[in-house]
Amino acid sequence: MLQEFAPAKINLFLDILSKRPDGYHNLGTLFQTINAGDTLSGELDLSGKISLRYNWPQEYPVESDLVYKAALLLQKAYDVKQGVSFYLEKKMPLGAGLGGGSADAAAALRLLNRLWNLNASAEDLEKLGAKLGADVPFLVQGGSAKAEGIGEVLTHMEPLKLPEGSALLVATPQCAVPTKAAYAGCVPSGDARWEAYKNSDPNDFKGGAYNKFEDSVLPQFPLIAQMKQDFVDYGADFALMSGSGASVFGVFPSKALAEEAVKKLGKTARYATVTDFFTGF
Repeated sequence: MLQEFAPAKINLFLDILSKRPDGYHNLGTLFQTINAGDTLSGELDLSGKISLRYNWPQEYPVESDLVYKAALLLQKAYDVKQGVSFYLEKKMPLGAGLGGGSADAAAALRLLNRLWNLNASAEDLEKLGAKLGADVPFLVQGGSAKAEGIGEVLTHMEPLKLPEGSALLVATPQCAVPTKAAYAGCVPSGDARWEAYKNSDPNDFKGGAYNKFEDSVLPQFPLIAQMKQDFVDYGADFALMSGSGASVFGVFPSKALAEEAVKKLGKTARYATVTDFFTGF
C-alpha cells in the first residue's frame, strides 16, 4: 500500500489575459501549494482493474472522478497491464477554488509512477496532467510556480515562504461558484499587469495580491465578499479569493490571531484551516 499527500493550492496572483480561439482563456498566475489537502492510498491490482473508494458517500460514477481518469490515462500511455485499488480520504471542500480534484489527480500520477515502476519524469507526468485539467500539471510537483497558457506553461521557482511567525488562513464560505458564473462578465485584462507582476518581488504577498475573478464573482456572491472583509477585520494583513472561488485566504501576523479568526468565522465557513505553504515534491 502506497500513500500520497495531495496538497491544495492557492493563487497569490491571478489575471485573465485573453480569450483563446478554442474558447479557453489565457491566464497569468502564481500558484502556491499549501500544507492542507487530501490523502490518496493505492495498492496493486494484478487483474488490471482500476477501482476507487472514498471516505464519503459516492454521489457520482467513479469513472467521472479525476483520480480514475488519471489512472486510466497513465495505464494507456505506458501500456500497463496492472491495475490499482485506490482509497481517497477527502478533506478539502469541493468547488472551492483550491484545486482539490486536480490535486487528487496529480497525487494519482505520482503514486502510480511508483506503484507501477514507470520511472516517468515529473515533466512527463505534467504533460499527461494537462489532459486532465489546467491545475493538474502544477500540482504534480507543487511548491511555487508561475503559470501561463491555461495553466500548463509552468516556471517553477524557489519555494516561497511566509514571513517569520505569520500564518496562513484558508476558509470557504457557505457557497460554491460555478466556473461559468466566474467567467461571466469577466473582461480579459491584456498582458500589462501580469508582465509587471512577473518583474516584481514575489515575496511581497500583500502588494502583489490580485485576482481578476473577484471583479465578476464578488458582486454575485456577497458571502465571499463578506468573508474577505471579515479576514481583514480579524487582523489579516490582506485577504484574497483563490482561483474562481469560493475560498478566501489571508496572511495573519501570528498563528494565534489566525486561530482566533477561525473561531470568529464560526459557521459562516464550511471549511477553515490555519496552515503554511507546502514547498513541493
